[in-house]
Formats: sequence, C-alpha cells, structure tokens
Amino acid sequence: MDFSSFLTSLGTSFVIFIVLMVLFAWLSTRQGNAVVYYPNRIVKGMEPWEGGSRTRNPFAWIKEALSSSEQDVINMSGIDTAVYFVFLSTVLGILVLSGIVLLPVLLPIAATDDGVKKNEHTSNTTSNGTFSDLDKLSMANIEVKSPRLWAFLVATYWVSVVTYFLTFKAYKHVSALRATALMSNEVKPEQFAVLVRDLPNATSGQTRKQQVDTYFKSIYPETFYRSMVVTNNKEVDKIWGELEGFKKKLARAEAIYALSQRNGQGTRPTNRTGFLGLCGKKVDSIGYYNEKIKELTQKLEAEQKVTLREKQQGSALVFFTSRVTAALAAQSLHAQMVDNWTVTEAPEPRQLIWSNLTIKFYDRIIRQYVVYIVVFLTIVFYMIPIGLISAVTTLKNLRKLLPFLKPIVDIAALKTVLEAYLPQLALIIFLALLPKFLLFLSRTEGIPSGSHVIRAASGKYFYFIVFNVFIGVTLGGTLFASIKTIEEKPNSVFDMLAKSLPGNATFFLTFVALKFFVGYGLELSRIVPLIIYHLKRRYLCKNEAELREAWFPGDINYATRVPSDMLVVTIVLCYSVIAPVIIPFGVLYFALGWLVLRNQALKVYVPAYESYGRMWPHMQTRIISALFLYQVTMLGYFGVMRFYYTPILVPLPILSLVFVYVCRKKFYGAFCHTVLEVASQELKETPHMEQIFKSFIPPSLISEKQEDDHFEDALSQVSRSESSV
Repeated sequence: MDFSSFLTSLGTSFVIFIVLMVLFAWLSTRQGNAVVYYPNRIVKGMEPWEGGSRTRNPFAWIKEALSSSEQDVINMSGIDTAVYFVFLSTVLGILVLSGIVLLPVLLPIAATDDGVKKNEHTSNTTSNGTFSDLDKLSMANIEVKSPRLWAFLVATYWVSVVTYFLTFKAYKHVSALRATALMSNEVKPEQFAVLVRDLPNATSGQTRKQQVDTYFKSIYPETFYRSMVVTNNKEVDKIWGELEGFKKKLARAEAIYALSQRNGQGTRPTNRTGFLGLCGKKVDSIGYYNEKIKELTQKLEAEQKVTLREKQQGSALVFFTSRVTAALAAQSLHAQMVDNWTVTEAPEPRQLIWSNLTIKFYDRIIRQYVVYIVVFLTIVFYMIPIGLISAVTTLKNLRKLLPFLKPIVDIAALKTVLEAYLPQLALIIFLALLPKFLLFLSRTEGIPSGSHVIRAASGKYFYFIVFNVFIGVTLGGTLFASIKTIEEKPNSVFDMLAKSLPGNATFFLTFVALKFFVGYGLELSRIVPLIIYHLKRRYLCKNEAELREAWFPGDINYATRVPSDMLVVTIVLCYSVIAPVIIPFGVLYFALGWLVLRNQALKVYVPAYESYGRMWPHMQTRIISALFLYQVTMLGYFGVMRFYYTPILVPLPILSLVFVYVCRKKFYGAFCHTVLEVASQELKETPHMEQIFKSFIPPSLISEKQEDDHFEDALSQVSRSESSV
C-alpha cells in the first residue's frame, strides 16, 4: 500500500463516519426512534429531547456532550461510568502531552535523515519500500549509532513521566469519587450486609440458621440483625423460569386477542402443546397458559418451602443495623482457619451469582488455577490463527491462495479499501468470538458478583489481545514475509523483528483509524439496534413488555470495551516514539470516543450494576503494563540501533514496577474495602432493615402470597433471628 492509497482509505473512513453522524442527527429526531436513541432518559422518566422539542439543531448533541459535567454522568449512569470517562480523559491527556513534544521534535529529526534510502536494498521494514513515505517519518529513517537517537531516548522518558503523573492524579480523583459515593447519606442495602462463605459443619441438632445467628450475635451483639442462609435454588429457579415464561406467553396471547377484537374478528389465539409448538394437541392459548400458570404456581410454592427448609448450604448473608459494623466485619479475620467463616463485603443484590456462593474455599482456588491454565493455553494457541490471519489476509497472499478472487480484488476502487482494511476487519471479526468464552471462564472461578466477573474477564481479554494482536501481528506478519531469510540466517531474526517495528506501524495506523471512524460511527448512529428494534416491533412484539425488551440497550459492556481501548493504548504508546505519526490517530480515537460515549452514557446505556469505581485499579495497572511493554520495546529497539547510551533506559521498566507498587499500597486498600471513616457518615434517614433484608431474597423465593403464614414460617427458619431485634 502506498501513501496515496493510505490517504484514500483514511478519507473513505472519514466520509463513512460523516455519513453515519448525519444519519444519527436525522434518525434521532424521529418520534418512533426515541426508544433507540434516548432509552436511558426514558427509563428515568425524562423527556427524550431537551425541552420536548425535536426541531432543534441536529448537532446539538455535541454541545450537550461537551458541556455535561461529571456529576451529570454520575446522575444518569453512575460512578462506574464516570470512572470510565476518567480513564478516557487520562489516556487522552497522556497522548496530547506526549504529542505536543514528540511531533514537532521527532518528526523533523526523522524526516531529515536518510536511513531509508541507505537501506532500500534490504528488507528492513515490512513495507518493503512501498510505504517509504511514512517510514521516513519514523525511527526507520535514523541511521544506526546516529547521535539523533538522543532525541528519541529523551522522548521515551518524557512519555513515561507524563504517564506516571497523569495516572497518579487520576487515581487520587477516582478515590475521591468512590469515597464521596460511599459516604452518601442514602441507604444502600449492600452496605448493611456481608457475605459469609465456608461455614463449618453445624453441631448435632443445630440448623444452619441457628449456627450463623449464634456465631455473629456473640461477636456483634449490639448491631447484628438477621441472617439469610443461602439455599440450593436449582430446582426452584427452574420452576420459576417456566412460570415466568408462561406469564409472558399469556400476556402475548391476550394482546393478540385484544388486537383481533379491535379488528372486529375476535379470534382467540391457539397453539399446539408438543415440541416447540409444532406438534401435539391444538388448544386455546389463553386457557392453556392460565392452567399452566396455576399449576406451576402451586408447584413453585411447594418447592420454595422445601428449598428453604431442606436445601440450606454452607454460606449466608448476614445483616447489621450499622454500616460501620458491616464494613468492619468484611475486613476482619473471623476464624483461626482461613477456610472457615470467610467474610467479605456483600455485592449489590442484583449482582449476586447465587450458584457461586456455596463453592468451598479450596474448590475456588483449584478452579482459579485451572481457569488460568485454560486462559494461558487459549492465548498461546489463539496466536496461531491470529498470525495466519495477519499474514494471509493481504491481497498479494489472497491472489495466491484463492486465484478465483483476482477479478474482484483487482477492481481499482475496491482494491484500495481492501488493501487498507481487509486484515483489520478479519482480525476484529475473529476477536468478537472470544468475550463470551472468557466471561464463562471467569464465572466458573466461583466469583460471587457480576461486576467482579466482568473485571476478571476484562483482564483476561486485555492480556489476550495484547499478546495475540499486538505481539502476534508483529511477529506473524514479519516471520511470514521473511521466512526464507530466516532459514538462511537464523541469527538475524531478532534484528529483523526490531527493524520491522516502524513498518508494522502502518497496519496499526489503519487498525486504529478503522476503530474510531467506522466503530464510533456505528456506535453513535446505532443503525444495527435501530433495524433490529423495528423488525421486532413490526413482526414479533405484541405488548409493551416485549417492546421494552426489544429496545432496552443494556450497559456499556466494560468486559470488551475497556480491553479494546487498552489495546489502542498499548499500540499507540509502543509506537509513540518509533513512529510518532501514530499519536494523532490515538488522540482522535480517545477524543472521539469521549465525545460519542458521553452522549451514549447520558442518553442511551442503562447501567446494569454499580461497583463504585472498582474497575479503576485494573485500568491503571493495565495502562502501566502497556507503558512497561513500551519501555521494554524501546530498550530492545535502541539496542538493535547499536546506540551506546541504551543502558540509560534500563531504570524505566524498574521505575514502572515501583510506581505500580506505590499506587497499590497507597490507594488499592480503599477499593477492596469500604473505609471506616467513609462508612461512619450519618444517614439522612433510619434504614428500614426489613426492606434491606428482602431486597436480597432471590426472585424465585419470593412468595406471591404474602399472607401465607406457612411460607413466612418457612422463611423464618432460614432468615429470621430467633430473638427480637
């Protein structure tokens, strides 16, 4: 790909983004599309359009996003979303401050040397001379042992210092955000509860309920309130799921019948009772569903009582009347043996993964190591197809492997786009298959909360994409293109890999450009969710509940979004000195991301949970991990350039490790636990402990007959203190 082709493909991407932005500006003002473009506002009972007008400036969203405050984001989407924008702002600041120095200093130094010309007869870059215009703006154009390398060495230190300063400042800011949210005078149920796992065997004649109550009343006699012993809910969940399914089917059948009556037909819907409704006896749907609901309701109530009395497990939720006591209990060691009475902070009720609460201490450790081994093998063996994709999905190789595609790929207009984006598109599609598998693995570890599962999956995904995409593409592309040279001169492999780095920057330039122009264009325009919603609305949805399911957007999906952003951070940092021209692309990615996602956070995405910024320590650690990889890369590259003063860079990786250690010691404790001085703040109202307790009861164990004394008696066996509180 030559320089003009690169500019053409970049221009094409920009045009696509502009078209998608114009589409958004037009489609978002249509009344029927409000639930797609403003669901967060609708869920909160607000007007979709400011002031109720749809005739405003179609680009007013940009002004609204820029003028919105951090408190606006917190009010609409919570602390976790605000912390995500701190991450975007921090990385943007790192790249802007780095670019202010690197671009005006390093580009002229590189452009005025003639290393590329002197090395044109060798394959020193993966560009092989076809991309020499950009190679001349990188370290590839600097001669070996040149004194000009001093500028690049100083620049390496500058990027590192800027990263340390801004991430430390951001850590302090996020810590303050978390503390402010946790010391709020509003009642949060999870602040009055702790999760207790690994209960020892109860003594003879003692129930789990009595065991837990006696233990915690003896330690916290003044503030202990109640306990809720966790039960095996597998069977009751199954019945409850079937019951909810038939309720939805009944609501749908009634809506169809009501529509038929309005049309003057009055035909009652029917269905078959066999496999998938395709065979079996034909019955009246409304009558059949009512009978099934009645039958399953009775079955559910009976199973609830059996579950509460006979299926108690070795874990519990314990409630206190004071959030200081709950915070203190979560940070204390309650037993001599580490595998007994393990007490941690309780997650939000909506985050609890009930099936994981009963997994024993050593089982969790074994599961964790097994998952780590599986993830390691996945990372290693995924690198093989990733490397093949990066090597094979070039037009030159496709012509060889698939000769019948020659007439298509030789079309001039199509050729330019394919040369620029085919490998990147193939890579993005291939990576889309992985997140669900990593979420499943993280859940298998025995993690008790949904937000923790997302953080764990995010970490696995980050290391996967850095190893397979950043390192895999660099190694795969270079080794595949130079296999004959390596066979002849095996000792030249490291030299060749280092010298190929500037040329590989061209792949990542187009990769980043594709993500911010096309990716954020699709994010803003929401074309795919819009089409899916209207198809469902037209052909599938028959009532309001089904319509809500069709348009409900979910949350920002940190499990994949944060690692994807981290990949861009890693790419841009690692190439910031080698090929400074990549910095403006990184700035555009995070600036555009901040703008588009600010709009989405305020108007579209509905948060699924609130962890009060617990993702931040992981974000900061991975930024420094990317910086560490950058520093090691520069150390190796300067060594290949035979620069005598390369050892000056040796302190940088060590400094990064020390910086991470200092930050962890200074800040991390307040993210693992609720600080007591924060929990001691007064509440504006006395907590309603019974409501707090009931908020943790699983939906499948909530009785529809609240007056049923028999059910209440069963519930008390599990969750009510025997003494009055």
